[in-house]
This record gives sequence, structure tokens and C-alpha cells, in this order.
Amino acid sequence: MPKEPDGPEEQEAPKIEFPCLYPIKIIGVASIEFHKEVVTTVEKHTGKISEDLIELQPSKKSTYVSVRITIAATGVDQLQNIFNDLKTIESVKMVL
Repeated sequence: MPKEPDGPEEQEAPKIEFPCLYPIKIIGVASIEFHKEVVTTVEKHTGKISEDLIELQPSKKSTYVSVRITIAATGVDQLQNIFNDLKTIESVKMVL
């Protein structure tokens, strides 16, 4: 009888082929400043982002907002730098 594996097999994350369109979701405290600050932070690494690539979704009570920005990602380093910079913004609660 073949031996059963001890646990679930570890799966590697799928490899991303660059360049590609890559959505980044930033969740934070709802305010006009929050929207401007996260877009400006991302644009430091990507250049100007078209408004049609930015989506806002307020929470049920409009306390928080989700900003989804789709960028033309060029590599892992670029994405890591964007994520690191976004996490330094005080009103950012989560980056996905």
C-alpha cells in the first residue's frame, strides 16, 4: 500500500510573467486625502495612472474605502517597493 503524505503538499505561488496588468487593492480610512495619497504613492513607481484604472468601493458605513489600482507591472522589485511604500501610510489598513 502506498504511503499517504503526512500533510497537504506545499504549492508554489504561480509565477507572474512581466510585464502584465496587475491589480492592487488598498483598504483604508475613507477620505479624499486617502485616495490621493495612495494614488500618488503608486504613481511614484509607475508613472501617471489613468482614472479608468482606479476603482473606489466604500464600506457599508462609508468608514473605510477600497481603492483598486490596476498597474502595468514591470517586475517583482517594483511590486515590492509599491507594497512597502503603501504600508507606511498611516491610514492604510491592508494592501492586497
